[in-house]
Amino acid sequence: MAYPNIDKPYGYKPVNLIGGQVFAGSTRSYPISYGYNVNLFYGDPVTIQTTSSGSIVAGSIITQASAVSTTNTIVGIFLGCSYTDPSTKQKRFSQYWPSGTLAGDASAFVCDDPDAVFKAVAATAAGTATVASVSALLVGQNVAGTTLTTSGSLVTGDSASGVVAAAANASGGGFRVLGVVPDTQVTTPCVYVSGATTTSLIVSGLTVGQVIPVGTDVYQNVSGQLQHIGSATTAASTVTTTGNTTLTVVASTVTPSASASLVLVQNPEVLVKVNFSAHRYYVA
Repeated sequence: MAYPNIDKPYGYKPVNLIGGQVFAGSTRSYPISYGYNVNLFYGDPVTIQTTSSGSIVAGSIITQASAVSTTNTIVGIFLGCSYTDPSTKQKRFSQYWPSGTLAGDASAFVCDDPDAVFKAVAATAAGTATVASVSALLVGQNVAGTTLTTSGSLVTGDSASGVVAAAANASGGGFRVLGVVPDTQVTTPCVYVSGATTTSLIVSGLTVGQVIPVGTDVYQNVSGQLQHIGSATTAASTVTTTGNTTLTVVASTVTPSASASLVLVQNPEVLVKVNFSAHRYYVA
């Protein structure tokens, strides 16, 4: 079982830069308009409002699965803000921007480096916070983000955004998948029954009530070493009875041996980068 348990998306959190460069926590300050009436949470994508003195507003490009354009690019990820509290008249540093705050000196801290690598949680669909899995088969491909931007927690201040795990988007989506996060993988052993090179893989040994989410990778245990058989689940499955369980998967490229020991690996967290044409700095 993975530790810690990933139970919901938390936005896009910078971990390093491409090429293994260190992310030193550097941010750029952008103004937030007086009384801006949308919540901004830690980990939300933001963009520049050109009609409002260069202030930042909630971004949307990463939530779109269609091809990007100059009207839906982002400038970075919101990482908190500061402003003078209108009630106490004291300077305040906050994890999120409360909608409608009447502060004339509000400043957002934005990770705007186009080379930044972010960690995010995989969700089953664009409009949900249900945790899924990003298959290792999607590394190097594009994925879309969820549509839960500005829907974060007023308690923690964290975003509710993540990436959509179901499929890759060749022409858009805003994100390039760089890798999965092994620290929080959830592994489940089972036994191969039948279904090699087909879209239905039958296994045994799973627990009743267990959920196998979209994007769960299928590995074969070969002399103690894991070998990816070229399959990942394309639909979620819930084990209802003891015995055999049928998984809907990408057709296997490796045929497991009879009575092979299989390992189902869920990747709830993924490493992504904003695509070249999706970042405002890279659009002419």
